[in-house]
Amino acid sequence: MRSARERDAPRRDPAAAPTQAMELLGQRWMLRVIWELEPGPLGFLELRRRMDNCSSSMLSVRLQTLQTAGIIVKRADKSYELTYPGVELGRALEPLWGWAERWHDTIGGPAAEGSV
Repeated sequence: MRSARERDAPRRDPAAAPTQAMELLGQRWMLRVIWELEPGPLGFLELRRRMDNCSSSMLSVRLQTLQTAGIIVKRADKSYELTYPGVELGRALEPLWGWAERWHDTIGGPAAEGSV
C-alpha cells in the first residue's frame, strides 16, 4: 500500500526527459557544437572558424546553454570540452550522424525513390 506522501507526489511523465533533451538539442547549432567537440577540446575561435555560418553571439549563447545543461565545460585554458554526459551523448548521436551521411543527398529534398 502506498503512503499518503507517495500518493500525493506529482507523477513523473516518462516522456519528460526525452522531450527536454530534444528541445535542447533541437535548437540550431547545438548538435554541430557537440559534433565539433567530440574529437577533443577546442577554443572559441577555432569553433567559430569551423562553424562559419554561426555568428559569434549565437555560438556564445549555445556554448553557455550547453554549459548550463552540463553537456560541455569551459576549461581553465578557455577551451571547451564535452563532459562525461556530453561524451555519452556524442556516442548516442553517432548513429544519427551516420544516417545523415548516408542520406545527405535526399534529406530535405524530394522523397527517395521507393520510400514508404
